[in-house]
Amino acid sequence: MVPKKAGKSAKPNPIATTEKSKTEIESDDEPLVSSQGKKTPAKSRSKATSSEQEDSKIDVGKDNAEAVDGIEETVKNEPKKRKSNAGDGDEEKTKKQPKKRKTKEEKETESMPLATRTAVETLKKAMHLGAHVSGAGGVHSSIGNALHIGGNSFALFLKSQRKWSSPPLSDEARDQFKKFCLEHKYDAASHVLPHGSYLVNLAQADAEKAEQAYTCFLDDLQRCEALGIRLYNFHPGNTGPNPRPEAIARIASQLNKAHRATKTVVTVLENMAGSGNTIGSTWEDLRDIIALVEDKSRVGVCIDTCHTFAAGYDLRSPDAFEKTMSEFSKIVGMSYLKALHLNDSKAPFASNRDLHANIGTGFLGLRAFHNVVNFEPFQNLPMVLETPIEKKGSGGKVVEDKGVWATEIKLLEGLIGVDAENETFKIEEQRLQDAGAEERSKFQDQTDKKKQNNIDTMFKKANPKKKKKAAQVSGEELDGSHGKCNH
Repeated sequence: MVPKKAGKSAKPNPIATTEKSKTEIESDDEPLVSSQGKKTPAKSRSKATSSEQEDSKIDVGKDNAEAVDGIEETVKNEPKKRKSNAGDGDEEKTKKQPKKRKTKEEKETESMPLATRTAVETLKKAMHLGAHVSGAGGVHSSIGNALHIGGNSFALFLKSQRKWSSPPLSDEARDQFKKFCLEHKYDAASHVLPHGSYLVNLAQADAEKAEQAYTCFLDDLQRCEALGIRLYNFHPGNTGPNPRPEAIARIASQLNKAHRATKTVVTVLENMAGSGNTIGSTWEDLRDIIALVEDKSRVGVCIDTCHTFAAGYDLRSPDAFEKTMSEFSKIVGMSYLKALHLNDSKAPFASNRDLHANIGTGFLGLRAFHNVVNFEPFQNLPMVLETPIEKKGSGGKVVEDKGVWATEIKLLEGLIGVDAENETFKIEEQRLQDAGAEERSKFQDQTDKKKQNNIDTMFKKANPKKKKKAAQVSGEELDGSHGKCNH
């Protein structure tokens, strides 16, 4: 069944969000996104979470709250720079005031799990749903963040994705990551999907820049191997001014070099939305890269639902979904599919715009995700949300509401095995579409204007002498040589 909205059920809903947004943006290791979601007092959520955990088949410690607390305590104990003591006297008033300390109640509220983690074996299909969580404070903190939202898979950045170089992975962070994965039953080799740096372009033609990109890329792969992670997701790259076949060959060459320098990591190509000279927006691009990779066991594909839709592959109806996946199977091969990113789209079909929307609120709609979570070949793959959770808090400060992910995970799990024609599904489908109507209208207008501008530009390029010819005719009419001018 599709989960009810928070606050509608007779007993407290464990997937509702807390009174306050859980975490402000912690570092530059997460994509910036925007939020939506309901809120329920922490006291009610605590009762619901405790009751549901008793029935859970997954052992995540004494309970989710203690598990998350334990990981957070480890992160807090990481070495920090010591702050100098404030001086006495009137000068103190001019100094920057220290941040207000959180109360014990606020800390307890923040560490409270937003949703109970569902045992995958209790689902009708083995779908491992999660989200791209923060690794701020050390990669081991990502496990507590995944538990916090009830995820059975997760993605993270292994280091800052906005810098070319980062401090090496510490032995302590490595050991803690492995320990927490083992304790909380996360299979790092199968259901953890790190995301590569946005700076890296393996298609880079410039020798110096290509070496810089490769060094950063290889460093991530080596971190994966140290952590016991087998899958590594990245964006293929951009052709720049060069021919596409040459750029694709450079990507494959860099992958072959990286595979020889490592042993186990599978490099997972993400399909793209198709803007500009981006590589990977067609199944053929992905096929052509894979064809040039020497060790086929070391390469795979991650399908992003928003990118797929934006690139012109439809997923909305059962027939359209089947056609798209059939094409992928024939052109790329289902054996290469290693992961999925689950995102709705703010922009309309075939727009080539990479704009993620919350599940069910965008142009894809809830039916597309019903198709996804009920597709047999997607079982046992990491399925990661990258949907918007960002919002403005008090004073206009940007904060994150992780409760959105907790709600979306439960929503998607609730679609497994459900009849999409029943009334409950239809009501939820319409509710989500209504919630996103204004945003869809905004981006539809933008897309329509862009299309019209492109048409106007093409027309002007095709008729460059039109204005000059019109001026000549006007002159002929004025001197009487071309008859009378009829207005």
